[in-house]
Amino acid sequence: MSDDTSEKPKVVKRPHGLGRGLSALLGDVAREEPVAAAAPSPSGKAIQSIEVALIQPHPEQPRRHFDEGALQELAESIAKRGVIQPIIVRPHGGGFQIVAGERRWRAAQRAHLHRIPAIVRDFDEAETLEIALIENIQREDLNPIEEAEAYRKLIAEFDHSQEALGRLVGKSRSHVANLMRLLDLPATVQQQVVEQKISMGHARALIGAPDCEALARQVEQKGLSVRDTEQLVRRVKKGEDAPVVRRGGGSRDKDADIAALEQHLADILGLKVDIDHMSGAGGSLSLRYSTLDQLDMLCQRLSGERI
Repeated sequence: MSDDTSEKPKVVKRPHGLGRGLSALLGDVAREEPVAAAAPSPSGKAIQSIEVALIQPHPEQPRRHFDEGALQELAESIAKRGVIQPIIVRPHGGGFQIVAGERRWRAAQRAHLHRIPAIVRDFDEAETLEIALIENIQREDLNPIEEAEAYRKLIAEFDHSQEALGRLVGKSRSHVANLMRLLDLPATVQQQVVEQKISMGHARALIGAPDCEALARQVEQKGLSVRDTEQLVRRVKKGEDAPVVRRGGGSRDKDADIAALEQHLADILGLKVDIDHMSGAGGSLSLRYSTLDQLDMLCQRLSGERI
């Protein structure tokens, strides 16, 4: 590419297509020229230094919750070393709108940086939301509620199917469907998931339960496992008032290590796990599912397919 900075930059506009993945949407950054709305750097490279004040977050950014402690740690690192990885922005309203990297932008502000490295690309609205979703999921930055809300928005506004969204983020259709079901929970229970007071496994067990909010408080206060939560919901649905088994307890005597392993596996899988261990002679491992979606998830994990 010519070093003549007087040459008018080219506007890059790629055709939209779901399922291409983050690298396909971003293209080969090293060969990109800056878009017309941004002044090219002297080297003509796509990575530019942009004033922090000219950058605004996207109002529909999937990620809503930013851990204050982690954000402060990043700000301190940026103050010492600068921003290592550029953010991605698009021209918007005389300035720029963040496509990916809002956390770095926020930390840069805390570190009192006036400029930040950025890749400027001319994305449409659907591509912007797709990239923000992919980047956050790949970094495991989204909590389950944020991820579910992002899926719902892409389906509602851009007519994407659950299967297509699964391909986009490298997960199964059942993963997308199960996450979106969390949005059927009351707002207070969703907030418990956001604040990690209960897990996604707990939340899934509570979907459709009578007096869901009261049960969720009970799960949090008593530290119930996912398996115990499922048992509690079944009892409530049957109109039973039997006492709830607390975490670490059980309906029958069992070695504490075996019981702890059962609870650990149950929390990971979101399924009831029963280990029948016979000393010195092996034993059996039983997994109980209540829906076909849970069976689908289990089969994919056992086969090694990404969820």
